[in-house]
Amino acid sequence: MDPDSVKSTLSNLAFGNVMAAAARDYQKELLAQEKAQSSTANEEVDLDELMDDPELEKLHADRIAALKKEAEKREALKRKGHGDYREITEGDFLGEVTGSEKVVCHFYHKEFYRCKIMDKHLKALALKHMDTKFIKLDAENAPFFVTKLAVKTLPCVIIFRKGVAVDRLVGFQDLGAKDVFAMRTLEVVLIKKVRRKMKMMRMMFMMKVGTGQ
Repeated sequence: MDPDSVKSTLSNLAFGNVMAAAARDYQKELLAQEKAQSSTANEEVDLDELMDDPELEKLHADRIAALKKEAEKREALKRKGHGDYREITEGDFLGEVTGSEKVVCHFYHKEFYRCKIMDKHLKALALKHMDTKFIKLDAENAPFFVTKLAVKTLPCVIIFRKGVAVDRLVGFQDLGAKDVFAMRTLEVVLIKKVRRKMKMMRMMFMMKVGTGQ
C-alpha cells in the first residue's frame, strides 16, 4: 500500500475523531444550557407563584400589622415617661405611679453613696424594661410620702402595680449586702419580688372567692 495513501487515511481518521469529539462536546454544552435555562425558568415561575400565595401575603400583612402595633405601644409608653430613668417631685408622685401599670420608684438621698449605685443600675434597667416606668424621688423633699409609705432606710426602691405598692427593696441586704453587684442581680431580685407578691395576691383572692367573702 502506498505510504502516502496510508498517511492520508490516518490523517483523515484522526481529523474525523477530533470532529466527532468536538460535536459530542458541543451537544453536551447545548444540553447543559437548555437544562440551566429550564431550571431558571422554573425558579422564576416558583417565585412568581410564591409571591402570589394568599397565605404568604396574609402572614406578611399580619407581621407588618404586629410591628406597627408594637411601635405604637412603645411610643405611647414613651409619652408616659417609660424608657428613661427620671427624677420627679412630690407633687408629681401620685400621677406618675397611677399613670402606668408597673412603676419602680427609688426614694434616695443625694449624699448617700449607695443611692448613687442604685441610680446607675436602675438607669440601665429603664432602658431594658420598656413596659415598666422607672423614677426616683428625693426623700428629703417628699416628707408626706416618706411618712405615708414608711420609708425609713435608704436607698428604698418601691414597686407599684396599678398604683398600689406591692413590695420594696430596702438597702442592699437582698443584693449580697455589698456595694458591688451586677445589674442582673438587681433585676432578678425585683422580678422575684413582683412575682412572689402577685402569687400571694392571687392566692388571697382565690381564698376570698372560696369563702364567699
